[in-house]
Amino acid sequence: MADIVDGIHPTRMELLEINKRIVLAGKGHKLLKEKRDSLMTEFLKMVDQARGPREALTETMQRAYDNVVAASGRMSLDNVQSISSSAPEIGSIDISFSNILGVKVPQIEFSKAEGSKERYDLAFTSSKLDESVDDFELAFEQILDLVEKEGTLSILGEEIKKTRRRVSALEYVMIPRLHNTHKYIKMRLEEMERESFVRLKMVKSKKEREKKKKSA
Repeated sequence: MADIVDGIHPTRMELLEINKRIVLAGKGHKLLKEKRDSLMTEFLKMVDQARGPREALTETMQRAYDNVVAASGRMSLDNVQSISSSAPEIGSIDISFSNILGVKVPQIEFSKAEGSKERYDLAFTSSKLDESVDDFELAFEQILDLVEKEGTLSILGEEIKKTRRRVSALEYVMIPRLHNTHKYIKMRLEEMERESFVRLKMVKSKKEREKKKKSA
């Protein structure tokens, strides 16, 4: 026998209930497919949006390191290390969440600290060190932007996987099982009707024979 829903009794009430479940499963399958497709669209958009920041971050970090090396050639290494260790706080981070198709994704807001530009005595530093500090601060903001986008990609990717599994479960397991159950109940009801018809015919035939005997 084909795979059917457990605990089913071949009655007309069950047949009506299975019909309702088939309709609901079909609607759910359609909605989940639409959600999966929409999530994929958002995911691919975010992939494109993340590609640029990732490349920009690589360039910024490379430029910053090159400037640090150049500054170390013009200043003593001890001075560069001393200045880097005494750098003030550059700002604060606030993390909240937004909603994409019912999925919560992170939003990172960066606020620069007041006086963050007042880093050190500019008279005793190389311009290359100043440039590297600017680049590292820019890189920090770029990293936060990239973390937000990569985090969103990760969350959307997991949601797409879950939605795909649910679509597949409905499409290849639940809906076929409901249709098999519908066929099974309908077949059993037809068999029961035939059996009932045969019994009634036999009872009628028996009564007619008895009637003939009495009248003979």
